Amino acid sequence: MTVHGERENIPSVDRAEAPEALKRFTDTYNKAYRELDPSLAGQVETGPLEAMTTADLKAQHANKPEGNPGFPALELTGARYRIPKQVGWPKFFVADTDSNRDDNRWLFVFTRAGADEPWKAAYLSILSQDEVPDLATDKDGWARPVAVRGPARELAVRPDRLSAEYTDYLMTGKGGTFADGQATSSIRATRKKFLRTPKFWTEYIDTPAQGGRYAPVGLRTQDGGALVFFSSHHRQKQTMAKGFRPNPDAQIKALMTGEAKKSVTLTRISEAAVRVPAEDAADPKVVFLNRLEGVTAAKGE
Repeated sequence: MTVHGERENIPSVDRAEAPEALKRFTDTYNKAYRELDPSLAGQVETGPLEAMTTADLKAQHANKPEGNPGFPALELTGARYRIPKQVGWPKFFVADTDSNRDDNRWLFVFTRAGADEPWKAAYLSILSQDEVPDLATDKDGWARPVAVRGPARELAVRPDRLSAEYTDYLMTGKGGTFADGQATSSIRATRKKFLRTPKFWTEYIDTPAQGGRYAPVGLRTQDGGALVFFSSHHRQKQTMAKGFRPNPDAQIKALMTGEAKKSVTLTRISEAAVRVPAEDAADPKVVFLNRLEGVTAAKGE
């Protein structure tokens, strides 16, 4: 009997297939960083994670074209697979793993847009053991996915509005969607310090992520809220005062087009894991559990 994933409510991935996807990712990731080959990232990554990894590999290759054969291999163990039942495409699942890098849990979101496509990691979030939310499951142990488009479905914020509301908050400081913290109020406080200094002034532009590659995904938590992964885009232009010249580091220079005589514009992408409360929660504010950000392009003028 043929089961049609585009019509039936079925687990997004077979329990035996999920470990294979994680192994394929890890093997290719380690090869990419040994060879410093940006083209390998697209074989096992997509979305914000691919954008960050590709830029990082490109910059490292420019500064070390012979590669890095001594790269310490990433090892992911103790995986717990959070597999939702879903109708239609794209589908996703979460691999919640230990790593040999630290004592935290590394959560990878794997997605694919069709049955004939490979699983690719779109998001990575690094959470302490205590920060990983208790996820809701059905009677058969399958995770419960969040509808990321349309009505909030009993959540304090629609998942498909998170990127727009976050970037608007960073630009204006308005809105009460997010709790204070390193990814919110601290970023705005730091930016304020560098808006204008004796040596340079800085302009910021934040825009929401668009398109299927950057679509948010989420899983229900036992308290009625959700764990949601989303991304956003950020630009920063630093213009030097008279008598000063930009001095970008080697990583930035490797990604730069143009010549940095007066200013440097950095393009970044961020990915985040947030806890979205239930609609009737006593505190409806969204809490950032983890946020990773990487430079993807640079322009000198």
